[in-house]
Amino acid sequence: MDLRDKVAVVTGGASGIGQALVERFHAAGARALVVADMDIDGARAVAAGVGGTGVGCDVADEDAVRSLIDDTVAAHGGVDLVVSNAGYVTIGGLEAPDDDLRKMFDVHVMAHVYAARHAIPHMVDAGGGYLLNTASAAGLLTQIGSMHYSVTKHAAVSLAEFIAVTYGHLGIGVSVLCPQAVETNILENSPSRDQMPGGGAGNAASVDGVLTSAELAEMVMEGLADERFHILPHADVAEYLRRKTDDVDRWLGGMRRFQQRLFPDGTTPADWLVG
Repeated sequence: MDLRDKVAVVTGGASGIGQALVERFHAAGARALVVADMDIDGARAVAAGVGGTGVGCDVADEDAVRSLIDDTVAAHGGVDLVVSNAGYVTIGGLEAPDDDLRKMFDVHVMAHVYAARHAIPHMVDAGGGYLLNTASAAGLLTQIGSMHYSVTKHAAVSLAEFIAVTYGHLGIGVSVLCPQAVETNILENSPSRDQMPGGGAGNAASVDGVLTSAELAEMVMEGLADERFHILPHADVAEYLRRKTDDVDRWLGGMRRFQQRLFPDGTTPADWLVG
């Protein structure tokens, strides 16, 4: 995937990973960039910096995503890359309200469904196109402290696999971005941010270091150039995944021990929501 002279849509583009990708795509010579976010003022500000178009979009609303894609095609003659990137994190496990899981599923999974559903027909008509779906290392491994994040990010990876298998012969490429800790405002966007201790859900930053959004964007460019399905900005994630698939029981035991190190006082992530 070469961004030069391409038309790209980026959701969650007003800040963090999305903003960094927009700016990096611009530097790579993209012809048109559409920046979408619920924060319409932020989207417009990022778009103004790259000569793009900023629009408001709730990715959990299929009609909004359909309009985003159709309007892009109408304005620019097609769409070459759709980055489905919007997301957030919460804490909690089995005790958390069902509605919290449903809301996160809409953003982390259905948003990818809607983007693919409405972009792929245009791409096939044009001879091909590319999808980049932001998931997380949690989608390959798990996220201590957040059942909802773990479940929905796993589903996002599975969806990307299905799309790659089902539509690859039609010229549709897919990559799934699975980072660990990145310097973004994802915690600030969390509905349960007030209950999060220190490093946030699972204290992911304590594992393998924190990347800046710009560093991650550079790694995304490398992954897109190679058309790799898994884009893993933290190299250790590949090794963790190998260990998991080689011996899942041993891996689960290791994760339990890791959780105990994170909570040496005998509490569990569920206790964060108590009181």
